[in-house]
Amino acid sequence: MKIFKSHFWYNKSQRNGIFFLVTLIIIFQLIIVFVDFTSNNKIDLKTSEVLAFHNQIDSLKSVELENRKPKIYPFNPNYITDFKGEQLGMSIEEIDRLLLFRKTNKFVNSKSEFQKVTKVSDSLLNKISPYFKFPEWVTKRNQITSKNLYNSNNIKKISISTSDINKATAEDFKTIRGIGEAYSERIVKYRTKLQGFTYNNQLNEVWGLDQEVVKKVLSVFKIIEKPIIKKVNVNTVSFKDLLKNPYIDYNLCKKIFEYRDEVAELQNISELKNISGFPLDKYDRIVLYLVAE
Repeated sequence: MKIFKSHFWYNKSQRNGIFFLVTLIIIFQLIIVFVDFTSNNKIDLKTSEVLAFHNQIDSLKSVELENRKPKIYPFNPNYITDFKGEQLGMSIEEIDRLLLFRKTNKFVNSKSEFQKVTKVSDSLLNKISPYFKFPEWVTKRNQITSKNLYNSNNIKKISISTSDINKATAEDFKTIRGIGEAYSERIVKYRTKLQGFTYNNQLNEVWGLDQEVVKKVLSVFKIIEKPIIKKVNVNTVSFKDLLKNPYIDYNLCKKIFEYRDEVAELQNISELKNISGFPLDKYDRIVLYLVAE
């Protein structure tokens, strides 16, 4: 009882102070409840100052949204991934076409070739092509090719020694616009490696050769006489000699030898198709150099 008495035992001055405080609280509560603080002055939201303020806010929003967008930096289009392609606005089909093209160990070397492979629309190509960054040697070659095409009316036609692609010289290939010293020598060197071109599309296998240039070469040079290729017996050939086949790498060579050991002897060259992981798309080219005896 004494505890409660201590809390309610005040002298006269303390009681007056408490009464005055309670009175102030009641007065403020009555003012808040009964006094209208709202203003009758309506703000015109269509004034030039308000509109200018809203425009400034909208511009700041658009700047912020633009800053939040993923930035595109220069890139080589040959190495576009699924994620990168989606960021650029490419469809899954367009990305897949590029990936399938790259699996053949070929490269796109210009924006027109990129569109031809992926089949992207002109609008998307115009949007992303400014960011394409090809190797320096490709850029220089494209510039030279464009310059040659621009000055084509001033270039005199040079006669060629033959129209047979398997007999043409490096100088003959140089008559094709877009082919210089390096590419002409590269074609001749690859032809020697193949022992001669058997199929026209083998020219596409020449490293770095643009498809447009390949078309120009094949418009002038044809396979008139097919090469006589020296074949080796798949049942007796050594590992080292089998590796000389331009279409057989180390792993495939190993698989062929493992299969040969398993069956003892191949009765027909078509048995190569039974090998697990054998590249069937290269079968016609591989068997140009092999025979089963």
